[in-house]
Amino acid sequence: MSKPYNHTKATLALAKASFRSIMRSPSAVVFTLAFPLIFILVFGFLGGGGVTVDVAIAPGSDLDNPVVNALESNNLVHVLTDKTPEEIKTGLEKGQIDAVISVQRNEAGKPAYLADVKYTSASIDKGSIFKSVLHDMLYTINTQNTEPAIAKLHESTIEGRVYRTIDFILPGQLGFSLLSTGVFGTAFVFFNLRQNLVIKRFFATPVRRSSIVFGEGIARIGFALLGALFIILLGHFFFQFTLINGAVTVLNMLLLSIMGLIVFMGFGFVVSGVAKSESTIPPISNIITLPQFLLSGTFFSIDAFPSWLQPISRALPLTYLNDAMRKVAFEGAGLWDVKHQILIMTIWGIGIYAIAVKVFKWE
Repeated sequence: MSKPYNHTKATLALAKASFRSIMRSPSAVVFTLAFPLIFILVFGFLGGGGVTVDVAIAPGSDLDNPVVNALESNNLVHVLTDKTPEEIKTGLEKGQIDAVISVQRNEAGKPAYLADVKYTSASIDKGSIFKSVLHDMLYTINTQNTEPAIAKLHESTIEGRVYRTIDFILPGQLGFSLLSTGVFGTAFVFFNLRQNLVIKRFFATPVRRSSIVFGEGIARIGFALLGALFIILLGHFFFQFTLINGAVTVLNMLLLSIMGLIVFMGFGFVVSGVAKSESTIPPISNIITLPQFLLSGTFFSIDAFPSWLQPISRALPLTYLNDAMRKVAFEGAGLWDVKHQILIMTIWGIGIYAIAVKVFKWE
């Protein structure tokens, strides 16, 4: 008696063959490892970088005064006026806010205003820049008025962990690596399988369509996880990338990588289904990947984008993967703490795979 066809073995065999194919593909290595590593090395060696100081105005402060007006007109200072006390406290401790200033009218008379500034040890370099800017600004204000606008300035420092450039850049590059692997890799592989009539031959065998998809998925996830682990460990040991909870943080980042890659592979399936020839795959894939690469906070926080552009950025799936990665790595968040980001990626996944099923072709 012949044994029944084993779909599990078929899936694993396809995964093994696909994994070997990926390992031999120069483009897969470039997009998954080499390209992200170039940016990580560049920004890692640059260190702190950046010349904009994020300064929060304490709630309840007087906003109509020479000090705040001077801060808002200074190109080096990014004034934040909509932060709650809890957001300011958390931002200072984590280096996301470089200083907080409270300016009040002096009801007792002279001086006209009193200012209280708190810096953070999590952003020493930018704090020093702001201190220099503030002292120079106050000197100018005081010498321009017959009566000093500020005669007393109280300064203090809050302790917090150092937030390095690599803590922002590495999760973004990891997300871009997963996006490129999911879209370009999947699109080219499935298009070539269809063009060479491999999938059509599969159709004549007991192999299920799901076995083909799962086999390819397992191979890509395995390859992407190896790349992700290499990038994370390289950033941590060579550039002090923050892994606040050690191995637990690494595990959570790898789980997020799997979720992100599954979503991005859906885009690859769609591209392979709609592409008419191999030459049309790169432009279609770039239409999907480039906007996310540029607008999803890979290099810069989307808060720095114009207000009309931010809603577009916040609609992209890579934005939520990058955000979740950064919260897990630096803030010590668990997967439940980033459930909002996971939910958005899940919604994207359901939608994109529904489209992928519609455009799927055997030949």
